[in-house]
Amino acid sequence: MTRHDILNDPSIGNKAEAYEAFDDIPTNPNLERTIGDVINARYGRREILRGMLGVTATTTLFGTSALVAPHQGNAAPASRYRFDELAWGNDETHHVADGYDAQVLLRWGDPITADAPEFDVMNQTAAAQLKQFGYNNDYVGFVPLNDDGTRGLLCVNHEYTNEEVMFPGLGRQDRAGFSGMTPELIDIEMAAHGGSVVEIAKDASGVWQVVRDGKMNRRISPLDTAMTIDGPAAGHARLQTNDDPTGTKVIGTLNNCAGGMTPWGTWLMAEENFHGYYWTDNLDADGKPVIDPTSREAASQKRYGVPGMWYAWGQKYDRFNIDKEPHAPNKFGWVVEVDPMDPTSTPIKHTALGRFRHEGAETTVSSDGRLVIYMGDDNRFDYQYKYVSGGKVSGDRAANSKLLSDGTLYVARFEEDGTVLWLPLIHGAGPLTAENGFNDQGDVMIDTRIAADLLGATPMDRPEDAQPRGDGTAYIMLTNNTKRGEDDLNAANPRAKSSFGHIIEIKEQGGNHAATMGTWSILVKCGDPSLAEVGAQWNPDTSENGWFGSPDNCAIDADGRLWVSTDQGGSWAKTGKSDGLYAVETEGDARGTSKLFFRCPVGGEMCGPYFTDDGETLFVAVQHPGTDGTKNLAGFERNSTFEDPATRWPDFDPAMPPRPAVVVITKQGGGKIAV
Repeated sequence: MTRHDILNDPSIGNKAEAYEAFDDIPTNPNLERTIGDVINARYGRREILRGMLGVTATTTLFGTSALVAPHQGNAAPASRYRFDELAWGNDETHHVADGYDAQVLLRWGDPITADAPEFDVMNQTAAAQLKQFGYNNDYVGFVPLNDDGTRGLLCVNHEYTNEEVMFPGLGRQDRAGFSGMTPELIDIEMAAHGGSVVEIAKDASGVWQVVRDGKMNRRISPLDTAMTIDGPAAGHARLQTNDDPTGTKVIGTLNNCAGGMTPWGTWLMAEENFHGYYWTDNLDADGKPVIDPTSREAASQKRYGVPGMWYAWGQKYDRFNIDKEPHAPNKFGWVVEVDPMDPTSTPIKHTALGRFRHEGAETTVSSDGRLVIYMGDDNRFDYQYKYVSGGKVSGDRAANSKLLSDGTLYVARFEEDGTVLWLPLIHGAGPLTAENGFNDQGDVMIDTRIAADLLGATPMDRPEDAQPRGDGTAYIMLTNNTKRGEDDLNAANPRAKSSFGHIIEIKEQGGNHAATMGTWSILVKCGDPSLAEVGAQWNPDTSENGWFGSPDNCAIDADGRLWVSTDQGGSWAKTGKSDGLYAVETEGDARGTSKLFFRCPVGGEMCGPYFTDDGETLFVAVQHPGTDGTKNLAGFERNSTFEDPATRWPDFDPAMPPRPAVVVITKQGGGKIAV
């Protein structure tokens, strides 16, 4: 499928669904041994294709309890998650388990500075949006400002915009050739991207409120936020542009999906689908971009999918037009560090962490004191990475930030015997030489994907978020891969045409996250376990409410428990369930059991989640409510627009379209979540 096919596919109703379709287009040519092949070899192709595992594999995944069906009268293993499970469904509002409050805390357009104007959806301006909460909130982090954690800073990514439900009378623009996108609307879109730092505090009744005049409140955007570049690619000739001949500066960050918080309280914003923002005037008869094969950047642009032409920004700004600035895309696809405590600080793009479609950047400290960051490349048949610093984390914040510039980036290879190997991406090692186009470490980091191809990393089923736990365990969310054929199966990616994804558990050698090898197993294979052809695998004590598809973001709470949020996109009709947040057991006889805790309004994606240190507050984010798959909502059965959306969540005001929002969840009467 090409860009032309997607734009002309009548089943794709909005930009959010188009993004999912674009992710179906793999750019990786290295598909001889994918994760599906590895899983197939490890667990047995015949059993996997039939949706059944033998005794050995079943007990490896779920323990001995999986051999006993719950209907035989055996008591279910005790759950570490104490709440009454929510019933599944899909409707116009959000739902949370009984005994909990889910308060809408921040919505797109809410003023976040003392001088910000009130939101006027019919008269939006870029100047106003730069002082208001941005669009499509994804990652949420929290930095406490006092000892008891009742005041703090929310750090929120704003991934992208949906103009068809954002602007009145406009409609979807990528299919219309952006004919309605004025320079003013482009600037509003850009201002709505990026991130927000917002102070919040508990009031006397224990309810969280926005501190609008918080001195650290700020917006970060690709419109006007100056950033610096450090690490191996800083100053590289391939980062030099007309507006920055030094190759060390850039305006803004974009398509910030998941992220992470460092142990010293800075915020990591991961740049994901940066390729979609780049433009060219050089098109073929079908409107497909034509890349100059003689360009130094030709192979890189092809591997990264540049230009995607999802937005019209390149019509106004040369820095988003590859005809005029062929090096400009190389300034995106990085991880950005922001100091939320200092609103005057300049964000830093850390090139030592590699350039790819970063889903997240979750951190931990290894047993020997080094910083470790797990990162997935969210494209079908791309890779899982981790970064290990050279030095150790200390009490010196300035020194800690330098750990992000001096370390080693690794890519994963999953072996059929259950071993995972972390392969270093170092210039001069193995094939990463000038003969293969890598003249220095800067080239390796700019073209991380190509370097990983040459090292023989394992192509995965869209690696999304990855969450490390302090004991040397990490959980890898693999959301789906409908393009995987039966000949592409491997031990770590076991299903052809996988619509529902799976979760891999890694145990690093010696419990040390900095180790260069470990072991892996499958925690769950997602989808409906009652349908043999799906090939799902859950602990049999999982109820019909608890199974899910398309794991995306995740979190480990203060008690070491795993929570998983989902993103089914426009394909939620395959499960019938809205996206939501699930509690997934990882230990003992209950391993592989899942329970539904929160679910989104129709068309919304579940993002976040993030727990405060005391475990008493949970932040989640609902982005693009009322968009994905609304043609499958019984009684609505059409695509949403600004004037006619499937839901007007969270305001339910007839004058207001749906608004992405952050929700804060607390237990009624107080106490830790699910304890």
